[in-house]
Amino acid sequence: QVQLVESGGGLVQAGGSLRLSCTTSARPFSNYFMAWFRQAPGREREFVAQISWNALTTSYEDSVKGRFTISRDNVENFLFLEMNSLKPEDTAVYYCAARDSGYGPYDYWGQGTQVTVSS
Repeated sequence: QVQLVESGGGLVQAGGSLRLSCTTSARPFSNYFMAWFRQAPGREREFVAQISWNALTTSYEDSVKGRFTISRDNVENFLFLEMNSLKPEDTAVYYCAARDSGYGPYDYWGQGTQVTVSS
């Protein structure tokens, strides 16, 4: 069973920055497609960003383009989400996810880390 653990969440003022990290037991890590999702109170979980095995391909939800950057370290087995110019509407629980195929649903999920952006 693949385990994922997120960290780096917290409280930040609007316009500020946070860097989320995700460590995983998935091995080899470079075989897994990785992503970040988020869920705000009263809303469905939504896609934020994803990155291919070799980090050559990334994609983002429209509202975070230009502000968030997803990256990965295939040596140290970490996934990151750099979040800049944060807005109150970015407030949510952020989840790390993994899948071992290039398509389809994500199979493995972390417990989430809370990000709160104050206005």
